[in-house]
Amino acid sequence: MMPDLGDVQAVLDFLLGLPEVAAYALIAAGSTLENLFPPVPSDTFVVLGGVLADRGSLEPIPVLVTAWLANVTGAMFVFSVARRRGPEFFASRWGRRLLRPHQFDRVSSFYERHGLWAIFFSRFLPVLRVVIPTFAGFTGLGVVRTLIPIATASLLWNGLMVGAGVFASRNVARLLEILGRVNAWLIILAVLLLAGIVYWWIRSRRGGEEQGSEEEGTAAAFDADRETPA
Repeated sequence: MMPDLGDVQAVLDFLLGLPEVAAYALIAAGSTLENLFPPVPSDTFVVLGGVLADRGSLEPIPVLVTAWLANVTGAMFVFSVARRRGPEFFASRWGRRLLRPHQFDRVSSFYERHGLWAIFFSRFLPVLRVVIPTFAGFTGLGVVRTLIPIATASLLWNGLMVGAGVFASRNVARLLEILGRVNAWLIILAVLLLAGIVYWWIRSRRGGEEQGSEEEGTAAAFDADRETPA
């Protein structure tokens, strides 16, 4: 989500008038809150931080470090909460409705085998950058195995955003327009991947029901045979 291009200069004037500490705090807040509320336009905060670095009110490396640490901290906070509360939630009635035991086992197996790359690539996609690490926490994936892809992807993405802000600071409206288009395509890709996940959820749920019915029928037949007199 990008601000209206007509308001860009007003936003820049506001940011340029802020004390350095307040500007860094705003960048940190935007980068952190995205992990709790995905519509927060964290990319825009980081790009504008790069613009301010080019115009002399901030420094590019501190902007990058601020955005990076805040983004990683927010993501790991959500992951930690999910990791701590996940087993209890999925053992509850509502948790079993969301993911049945056989589905949860499959998700856990997926993260065990492909979690590092799934988390890494999800950090470049809107919405999924929050969903995928959260489910990594639900399945109990290790802290280090989660932190490494999150930190690496976040550093790369935020570095790109800061660099874009620095090198295109004299044409901010055009830069934000391009970034908006890129994010639109990334959202489309994320939606397609989410559709695939929903399809898997529906299909695996039905498969589990059929498997469960077969197992129950086999157990009932076995019990009947045991009870039949010789």
